[in-house]
Amino acid sequence: MTQAPRDPGLQPERTRLAWRRTTLSCTVAAVLAARQALHGGEVSAVGVLGAGLSLLVWIAFLAVAHRRIGELDRGRPRALGIGAGWAAVGCTLALAGFAVAVVV
Repeated sequence: MTQAPRDPGLQPERTRLAWRRTTLSCTVAAVLAARQALHGGEVSAVGVLGAGLSLLVWIAFLAVAHRRIGELDRGRPRALGIGAGWAAVGCTLALAGFAVAVVV
């Protein structure tokens, strides 16, 4: 028995757009963290460390998002792997934690 061709509708496009929105949000958070660390002439070691780590986490999240967006271009995209899911969650939580370190 052959499988009928899959009609994904707009679901892959919506998912791709959601990944891009999330990437944009992470970009804004990383840029604001760097700006906050360097704002006002008072540069603290904790602020610079938090901004630097925010940028590293941002790059890691970009890698996860890029892989997922590329996967959605396939005819039958695979489900998001558990490792990639945990990486996205970890990047999001780390970015929030580093943002708090920059503000303090």
